[in-house]
Amino acid sequence: MLVKAGSGALTCGNPDSGGVPTEFTAHTIVLPFNDREAVEQAFAANAGQVAGIILEPVPGNAGVYLPREGYLEFLREITAANGSLLIFDEVMTGFRVSLGGAQERFGITPDLSCFGKIIGGGLPVGAFGGRAEVMDVLAPDGPVYQAGTLSGNPLAMAAGLAALEELKNGAVHEQLEDKGAKLEAGLNAAAEKAGIPVITQRAGSMSCLFFAEQPVHNLAEAMQADRERFKKYFHGMLAEGVYLAPSAFEAAFLSAAHTDADIDATIAAAEKVMATL
Repeated sequence: MLVKAGSGALTCGNPDSGGVPTEFTAHTIVLPFNDREAVEQAFAANAGQVAGIILEPVPGNAGVYLPREGYLEFLREITAANGSLLIFDEVMTGFRVSLGGAQERFGITPDLSCFGKIIGGGLPVGAFGGRAEVMDVLAPDGPVYQAGTLSGNPLAMAAGLAALEELKNGAVHEQLEDKGAKLEAGLNAAAEKAGIPVITQRAGSMSCLFFAEQPVHNLAEAMQADRERFKKYFHGMLAEGVYLAPSAFEAAFLSAAHTDADIDATIAAAEKVMATL
């Protein structure tokens, strides 16, 4: 269910998506990320009625911003205290920011987790899982029916298993952490040399460059970044042979296939382009 639009619609200035009746969102409360007070007020105003909180532990559809210190721990505590579920959308972060995803990186165990993209080894697949007492409500043990024609597709499962085995057996995440840190430092240095205010925010191999003077913690702050300057930066990088996501609200991802030479070339291109902004 789409309650608030992601990076694509944000780029076009659309707050939500056509085709989604408002009735579908009547029982959904949308809160700003990193805002403890808003969460506390929502629980107080809807005592005993909050089924759960679902969020990206590291949002990646409005740029990339990190949870403030203690924020995820706070969500874990308040959901447990109110008998509500904590659900992590790890479609982007799962097996990417660490082998165990964001929940391993930040040391938080949610009740349910959603996964996609990376677990298919390049093929379309998604998955969710969690505590046994929650999963037991699914058929055939419980009353919730969940099935699909391609559920458990053998080709996708084989590819996904091979991808996860590769991640498990190699030093992929350590290498990606080093590559991400190198790219982050290089972009920041290029911006400093050009005298341009830039904030690079990163979790492992996913990152985002905001043309802003202060760190970004939520959507409202992301919207204040200089999107016109990003547009010029995007086209400049494209002219230099570096194809970025064409939105200031998209995350950038490094992969095991990226080499040090790729990162060096990206930093060199950024230094050249930022000098013109």
